[in-house]
Amino acid sequence: METAYIPSPSHGVLHLGPIPLRGYAFCIIIGVFVAVWLGNKRWIARGGRAGTVADIAVWAVPFGLVGGRLYHVITDYELYFSEGRDWVDAFKVWQGGLGIWGAIALGALGAWIGCRRRGIPLPAWADALAPGIVFAQAIGRWGNWFNQELYGRATDLPWALHITSATDGRVPGYYHPTFLYESLWCVGVGFLVIWADRRFTLGHGRAFALYVAAYCVGRGWIEYMRVDDAHHVLGLRLNDWTAMVVFVLAVAYIVVSARLRPGREEIVEPGADASGEDQGEGGTEASVGLGKKTDEKTGEKTGEKADKTSDGKPAGKTDGASADKADDKKDDKADDRTGGPDGEADGGKPVASDGGKSAPESEGAADGPEDADGALRSEAESANKG
Repeated sequence: METAYIPSPSHGVLHLGPIPLRGYAFCIIIGVFVAVWLGNKRWIARGGRAGTVADIAVWAVPFGLVGGRLYHVITDYELYFSEGRDWVDAFKVWQGGLGIWGAIALGALGAWIGCRRRGIPLPAWADALAPGIVFAQAIGRWGNWFNQELYGRATDLPWALHITSATDGRVPGYYHPTFLYESLWCVGVGFLVIWADRRFTLGHGRAFALYVAAYCVGRGWIEYMRVDDAHHVLGLRLNDWTAMVVFVLAVAYIVVSARLRPGREEIVEPGADASGEDQGEGGTEASVGLGKKTDEKTGEKTGEKADKTSDGKPAGKTDGASADKADDKKDDKADDRTGGPDGEADGGKPVASDGGKSAPESEGAADGPEDADGALRSEAESANKG
């Protein structure tokens, strides 16, 4: 009676016409996209500029792939350079074989070049990218499942991995799915780094060092379970020794860095605001110019309001036309009582002005006496009635 198990794919590659679609390559590519996407979000949250992570990844990823392949080829050189082997296979990355230690080491060199070109500190960039890198490792490990490689000792557990391929010395059977163990461990490390970074405000490369140390712990016991061929030193696999050495270095860095450079970087990328947008000289000048234009418009509107009177008419019209109208009304009232503008009163006698001099006669002077007599009679009648 067969127990439950994890099946292996019958093929690790699908062909779209002449184009091979390899599961291992897809896992690597998806992992890179996840790392860049999450790293970009964390970089912006720390005050960096959007797109910087991707720009530096253009340097880091190729260096990392070369470094990972070099580490694998150097530590397993007999697979490519021993008798009966073809050294050209050393370049066939799609067949599997990337050492994480070499990928991180040489990838860091590429990232340093990219950071130097952008003028930003490498430790801060590494802190932002750390969870994304370990999540990418979790996804990339499923490429080993497609290739039916890197499994552990034989087991009858319900989650045993069923190996069906007999190529390259494989023996079909049921084994510990070490690729799955490492994938799950990497997911846990990613969330650990995110939590610790928020809880303790890690900076200056300490979040990245925590990722390295935590990964090494899991890699140590998972590596011990594997049964694929590997070099041994004092009874331990080479990768076990590498994990122990790197773990000690990572912990030492955390301790020393916390004492020498406590806290977190206040500025990780000059010229970027909290939203990840550029704030360079051009943007600053544009902002200042916009502010000046706004102030000028505000001043113009304020001046227009100040020039208006309480009834909403402009002050210029009040000083000119409105004032003239007011004077005309006063003159009309005076004319009603005196018999017209510059007219005569009191029986046709001219009205004296300017020191008793007679005012010039106007066009309606002939009608002046009759109007004046009528006005005097009206005033007399009103006085008698009163």
